[in-house]
Formats: sequence, C-alpha cells, structure tokens
Amino acid sequence: MSTTKRQFINFCFFKTEASWGLLSEGERKVACKEFIELAENAKKDLLIYTYSLVGLHRDADFLIWRIGWSFEDIQRMSEARRTSKLGRHLKVSYSMNAMTKRSQYVDKLDPEHQESRVRIQVGSGKYLFVYPFVKKREWYQLPLEERQRMMDAHIRTGNKYPSVKLHTTYSFGLDDQEFVVAFETDKPEDFLDLVQELREAEASQYTLRDTPIFTCIRKPLSEILRSL
Repeated sequence: MSTTKRQFINFCFFKTEASWGLLSEGERKVACKEFIELAENAKKDLLIYTYSLVGLHRDADFLIWRIGWSFEDIQRMSEARRTSKLGRHLKVSYSMNAMTKRSQYVDKLDPEHQESRVRIQVGSGKYLFVYPFVKKREWYQLPLEERQRMMDAHIRTGNKYPSVKLHTTYSFGLDDQEFVVAFETDKPEDFLDLVQELREAEASQYTLRDTPIFTCIRKPLSEILRSL
C-alpha cells in the first residue's frame, strides 16, 4: 500500500441564473471582482483550475476543478462562494467528488506511473474532457488476472495517443460514480479517436455509465467571468 498522502478532488460545474443578466454592469463587475478574490484566497489551501463551457454544454457555463488535502478545504471555498454576490446567481449543475489512489493494475510500460497517480500533476492542455465512470458489477467478479489482461490492451491503446494526458480519480463511496476521469490535450481530434478506439476494446462491455461528458476550455477565471 502506498504511504504517499492522497489528494481530495472536486469538479464543480456552474450555470448562471437568469437573474444575473438583470444586474447592472457595475453590479456585475463588483460581483466578479469579489469572486476572483475569493478564488485567489482559496489557493492558500487548494490547487484551482478554471475552464469555460460557454456554448459547449447546455447545463454548464464554467468549471472549477479543485485539488486539496481535505474535503473541508473544498467546503470552505464553497461556503464563501454561496454567500458571494455572484454566488447568489450561480446554480451548481454538477459536482463530482473523488480522491487519488494507486491503481491496482500494473502499467508494464511505465510502472513508476502508479505512484504518480496519487498526486495529480495538471499539465498545460488547452482542452479538458471530464466525465463520471461506472463499471458493471460483473467486472469486479472477474479474476484480477483477467481484468489485468483487458487493462493491458486498454493501456496500450492509450499509449498510442501521447498528446492526451489522463487523470483518473476514485469516487467509491464518496459520490454516485465510481471514477471521475479527466483528459487533458491540445488536440481534441486525438481524444475523439482515442475514445472511439476504446469503444472497441473488450473491457468496454463492462462499462455501465460514462455520461454526461463535459468539453471544457482552459481559461483564466477573469476571462470566463467576462464572457458571462
């Protein structure tokens, strides 16, 4: 068992309410300034990454991806957001909790990658594709050797697309899904081809749910708020 301290993860998707558009330009500027300061203050305890979904998803305008050492740190930021001027006009359309964890499957091509999974190292990818993931219960009844065989093929397929960086986080008992997966890339066409190829993999027959899927574009929070 890894002794490396594990991280707590939250993907929070926001949708602006109609009431936001009824505020004056001055009121919106003040609210945005306060919200940016709130996020900057939270960075004392959290790693925070922000993404725009404007025009890309019917139920979300932006994502705040938070990584910390406790759910309490994440919760404190949420409490401050709820009482902020902008927060009163935001709806949380989706919120997914997870933690990092060492995979039980051996990556034979890169065995050291196992330990790195306990600490998320976000890259500089322009695009982020996020979705919850649930496997059928039959998957867990298979012998580990059989699952490893199918995961070997899965890993080989992923290695064909080095432009796509995968972050797998675990939600067992913490939320409705079993995993939250986030893929970083500058080439969305590579991600599309990767997912299509994985649909043909033997392991895909054990997928129960992998929606909703969120297409996100990385941008500074100030730029995201201006677009609202």
